[in-house]
Amino acid sequence: MNKETSVRLSKYRRIIQKLKIMGMEKVFSNNLGDAIGVAPALVRKDLSSLKIPGHKRGGYNIDELISEMDTILGKNRQMDVIVVGCGKLGSAIMGHRGIYDEGIKIVAGFDNRPDHVAYKGNIPIYHINKMEDFIRDNNIKIAVMAVPKFVAADIFRIMLDCGIQGLLNFSPAELKDINGKCLVNNVNIAIMLENLFFYLKNQQELDSSARLIEENNMLM
Repeated sequence: MNKETSVRLSKYRRIIQKLKIMGMEKVFSNNLGDAIGVAPALVRKDLSSLKIPGHKRGGYNIDELISEMDTILGKNRQMDVIVVGCGKLGSAIMGHRGIYDEGIKIVAGFDNRPDHVAYKGNIPIYHINKMEDFIRDNNIKIAVMAVPKFVAADIFRIMLDCGIQGLLNFSPAELKDINGKCLVNNVNIAIMLENLFFYLKNQQELDSSARLIEENNMLM
């Protein structure tokens, strides 16, 4: 399964959970496609590739979908995660209730100055020099990183040596495992905002051009 498919499956699951709460028992590919902005054919392809059965007229059984997706996405077991870098962003991530609602448990945080961290919750925060042993001793496979750019690459190398297989990277550094053993999601908030401004600017220019064309046509 590639990263794009797994992201769509997570989105499908959230929608299906809401439909279940509303008392619905069936869902159709066009419902899921409309909800996340993809074609129904892509929804059917995603689900069929995972051997999730559906019927053209009867749709998909919601309980069966949830059960299959929980298995595929690993939600039928506790998902332990660590946070490395417990400044304002790292602390906000540790305190975000939505993470725990998805069955994810942040088991520890690591920082080079743990006594100065503002986070006041129940998650233990250790010095960064204890990270390596903690990952190995607790078989941690997933980490979140929110550290400065100048230390990101070094910490990432330590994580790889310890067996980390998935990283959500909020540091400004663009990280990648050249050996392909660790899936890295780089989240650069500044670049994402910049892309939104770029999209907005271009959309405004397109709208202006469309209005000019329409006005010229009216004058002809």
